Amino acid sequence: MKRRLYPVVLEGGPRGIFGAWFPDFPGCVAGGKSLEEAIAKAETALARAVDALAENLPEPTPIERIALPKGCKPLAYFIVGVDPPDPSERVNIYLPKSLLARVDQKAAQLGMSRSSFFGLAASTALDPSPTPIYLRAGLTALRASSEPRSKARKVGKLRAAKPPARK
Repeated sequence: MKRRLYPVVLEGGPRGIFGAWFPDFPGCVAGGKSLEEAIAKAETALARAVDALAENLPEPTPIERIALPKGCKPLAYFIVGVDPPDPSERVNIYLPKSLLARVDQKAAQLGMSRSSFFGLAASTALDPSPTPIYLRAGLTALRASSEPRSKARKVGKLRAAKPPARK
């Protein structure tokens, strides 16, 4: 899937907190104590939302057509570009049962499914970097699964808020 550009509404909150939300992803929100922190968290929030909806992504709403909820006082708008993850594909392979048993045992130790383990193993084998420390230590793969597969980053500069149509 090609890169998508989604608008973000930036609002000021109490005590200098900033909030960011995506009109195209209800419930996808982020906040921070600084503008930079709110933007960084918004990028991560969008990447996670895109991971969850990778096959059915909504079309981005143009900034001019964003309908603000009652009481919303945006400070600015910005755009976050996101590269959706590659779609998954089912494959059939033949492996010795003893190897599958070992794979299932290791995947369970890492808190992963068999498919996730094979994906991680293949990615690790194809990547020349050393094996991540959390795999060597035999810890759960929480750190691996907490990183979204989609890549998201702010595009361009903040755009001053002009009040679009209200809901």
